[in-house]
Amino acid sequence: MEDYYWDDKLDYLKNTRDLYYNDDYLGFLVNSVWKISKPVHIVDYGCGYGYLGLKLLPLLPKGSRYTGIDKGQKLINDAKKLFETLPYEAEFIVADVTEIELESKYDIAVCHAFLLHMTDPIKMLQKMIHSVINEGNIICFEPHWISNMSSYHLSEYDQSEIMQLGFLQKLFEEDVKRNGKDGNIGIKLPTYLSKLGVKNIDCRVSDKVNFLDSNANQTDKQRLYDSLKEEGLGIAPAEREEFIERLINRGATCNEAYEQYKAELRFSEVFNINSSLNYAPSMKVTFGVVNK
Repeated sequence: MEDYYWDDKLDYLKNTRDLYYNDDYLGFLVNSVWKISKPVHIVDYGCGYGYLGLKLLPLLPKGSRYTGIDKGQKLINDAKKLFETLPYEAEFIVADVTEIELESKYDIAVCHAFLLHMTDPIKMLQKMIHSVINEGNIICFEPHWISNMSSYHLSEYDQSEIMQLGFLQKLFEEDVKRNGKDGNIGIKLPTYLSKLGVKNIDCRVSDKVNFLDSNANQTDKQRLYDSLKEEGLGIAPAEREEFIERLINRGATCNEAYEQYKAELRFSEVFNINSSLNYAPSMKVTFGVVNK
């Protein structure tokens, strides 16, 4: 059986999720924006280790249920262990979300940083819509990479030294044309959902701005620094020739690839635990009502 990529990324998933939202913001969404006042049954597509369940169930009305679906057996095993001591009704299904067919019985279909990995996200959205009841909801937490890339400030350095926004924008757009996977999908979801007949569509932006404070205590700095590095900030690029060849294969010119190599190398050289850095992931939270 072929290994599943995300089964070996559990540490990454656990160490980076807290970069995206403050807990009180998720509470604000549940209580003031979505106004969920009665128990609901949520289905989570590409649930991983159950992150959304762990975050949302404590905020939802008592009696709410959670079903997580993921292809990763290791991820599901970990999710089951995490939930077995918690006072929530949860079930987990090991399945390929692109193939599974679910009954239209759930109140809310959700996903988190999932659709960007789909080669056909529209088809996946249709599956999510199909799985909820009439007047049910769909909620998608998805990235907009180019706004993410613009949301860095490393003290004492111009952003252009470490981030080539124009080139990255072009690179992400070419990736979509090449394989269908779209790291900018978060900003496009309102339009996609509207075309699929979803009503009352709205979109929010994640609230978290991570501040690596050079004057903070060592423990706090180390925790955040490790999470930022796990997220990929300031990671040294591969060997120059390999790095450049990989970008050329993605549609870059030789000069563009070399300039990107220099930018990533520079970032890796100057970013350390004593840096002063601000970083806002700018995740988009898109939601609407399904009418059948």
